[in-house]
Amino acid sequence: MVYLLLFILFLGVFIGGMTLLRRGLFELSASRMKNWLSVMTDTPLKGLVAGMVVTALLHSSSAVMVITIGLISAGLLKFSQSIGIILGSNIGTTFTLEIITFNIDAFIVPFAVAGAIFMVLRNSTWKNIGAVSFGIAAVFAAMRGFTFLADPVTSLPMIEHALVHLNNSNLASLFTGTIVTALIQSSTAMTGIVMGFLSEGTLTMDSAVAAMLGANIGTCITALLASIGAGKEARLTAFAHVWLNIVGAALFYPFIEEISALAPLTASRPEVQLAHVSVAYNLIASLLVLPVAEKFGRLIEVIHGKDML
Repeated sequence: MVYLLLFILFLGVFIGGMTLLRRGLFELSASRMKNWLSVMTDTPLKGLVAGMVVTALLHSSSAVMVITIGLISAGLLKFSQSIGIILGSNIGTTFTLEIITFNIDAFIVPFAVAGAIFMVLRNSTWKNIGAVSFGIAAVFAAMRGFTFLADPVTSLPMIEHALVHLNNSNLASLFTGTIVTALIQSSTAMTGIVMGFLSEGTLTMDSAVAAMLGANIGTCITALLASIGAGKEARLTAFAHVWLNIVGAALFYPFIEEISALAPLTASRPEVQLAHVSVAYNLIASLLVLPVAEKFGRLIEVIHGKDML
């Protein structure tokens, strides 16, 4: 029971750290990011680049989707321009996964101390820098916590039974990734948890890849919630986000075994392998849709447009 409570605690630390990191980066660059998104999206390719860069900087595809929906609601963007941003945000969010695989244990305490000091200063810029620093420390501390607890947590009968079920069913892993991500509204946190179990050998690569695909679907809940009452085009954007991730997961799901077999070629550590697989998946899926982005947007309008009249 203690291990389970500690696991929940580390999950809270991770989400809290991501929130601080995102808020600090957002406050430091929000106006420039919004202006860039509204200007650099006249073609799907430009939208992809803009969405990728902004998501990588803010470490959150959900935050970028909320910004995009806000810009559409304000009339600064059109629904057609959002397709490229969605594709780019799916790629950009993998940047965070790559970062959390780094070993910066020696810097966690200095980052936390510096962040705490900066956050009590009056200057808003230094406060935001402090939030970024403290957030980074919290995220890495939580990741080490996930890895440390992965083995003892599996000794709990309920968790052991769940992991056996997940390891025997890729579909169950995909649905678990979707539901848990929707509940905690962070695909990065979900994938971070999976990385912890994967590094300890309690979760197979097949199940981890399936859970990662599910996490990509589950993260769409934030955009759906943000689109409520935000107008027709904003809701179309949220639906486009959902369909892009569902179709992407459906296309790659039959090849999970092949993907898992290739994963060890990318790195020696399994958690790093999963991060690389996530990058490859989102990059390939987005580039496949990019040439038909405008047609895809019209298809979404045909499917959901009538429901909004």
